[in-house]
Amino acid sequence: MRLSHTARAMSAAGLVLLLTACSKPAPEPEPVRAVRTLTVANAATESQYQFAAEVRARVESQLGFRVGGKIVKRSAELGDSVKAGEVLAQLDPQDLRLSRDSARAALVAAQSSYELSAADHKRYQELLAQGFISAAELERRSTELQAAKSTLAQARAEAAMQGNQARYATLVADASGVVTGIEAEPGQVVAAGTPVLRLAHDGARDVVFSVPEDRLGLVRELAGQKAALQVRLWGASRTLPATVREVAAATDPVTRTVLVKAGIGNASVTLGQTATVLIDTRQQGGAAIKLPLSALVEAEGKTSVWLLDAQTMTVQPQPVQVQSADGNSVVIASGLVPGQEVVTAGVHVLAPGQKVKRFAGVGAAAPMASADATAAPSRGAPPASAAPAASAAAPGASH
Repeated sequence: MRLSHTARAMSAAGLVLLLTACSKPAPEPEPVRAVRTLTVANAATESQYQFAAEVRARVESQLGFRVGGKIVKRSAELGDSVKAGEVLAQLDPQDLRLSRDSARAALVAAQSSYELSAADHKRYQELLAQGFISAAELERRSTELQAAKSTLAQARAEAAMQGNQARYATLVADASGVVTGIEAEPGQVVAAGTPVLRLAHDGARDVVFSVPEDRLGLVRELAGQKAALQVRLWGASRTLPATVREVAAATDPVTRTVLVKAGIGNASVTLGQTATVLIDTRQQGGAAIKLPLSALVEAEGKTSVWLLDAQTMTVQPQPVQVQSADGNSVVIASGLVPGQEVVTAGVHVLAPGQKVKRFAGVGAAAPMASADATAAPSRGAPPASAAPAASAAAPGASH
């Protein structure tokens, strides 16, 4: 009987142990995560767009000979400053001179023929007055005189044209400027109109830059407004005022950008110098709500932020619409109102209704004064002893 009682006790103990081994352990409580927050407030949108640009002459022309031939001399080199009327290059003038001499000889012959026809016409007029010839014969001589006169006019025009052709063998600068390109070398045979040199005319200068299609409307709004842009030359701290002078009518098919030219007047700049064009949009933006990029989270194709309920210390998602980027921040078009408290760090490990606590850093819930101030931790960083708390506040920290 005692043995039976002992066996039953052992069986009951084994059953308890078996049930205990098969049961799941109790889940650990969800940790209360530390998050960094800020209070939403209106701030001035101080967007400033920057575009790489190049300094160019407002007028830049490609110079070429008006006749074809072989280049025998080029007296201008790249970067040379030239004056109007200065000789830049020379063609072989031999064939052009022969054509000119031939035209001059034809002119002399036409002149002699005309003079002979004029003398004959005068004699036939006298014979008609004396009754020795008929009126029809005088009309024939008058026609010959008119033909000789037309031939003389044609010979004069041909001689003048061939004279100009001979002069076209010399390429001269049509304006003062700087040689910015060499397209042909001595010994090369070129056709009429083939570019030989590029000449940047002295005078006003432009900065040329390209803008993407989404900024085209902003640039066109600034077109014609005096000093609407600022230009900072490479290596210089000061800026120059610029005015949008020309916006290309078509988009570049390769880069999908639009070429823009802005005038900087007669500023003392170097052709080809690199510059940066600055477009300040503070006047266009006004007051708006801005958040650091770290506050945004994408869920189911929607952009949201986490709102903190200060009474329950829980978070809930709030969909927002982003208007534009502003440095390291974004401008919120709708979805938030001033006074709401938004989580800016730790957003990717939160769930709706989750309990959180504020990160115990200096200025953790201060209103957002600028985009840069909220995108990075406060200058009053916690001491080295607070490093574990900072690690707990980082997004993605989990146990």
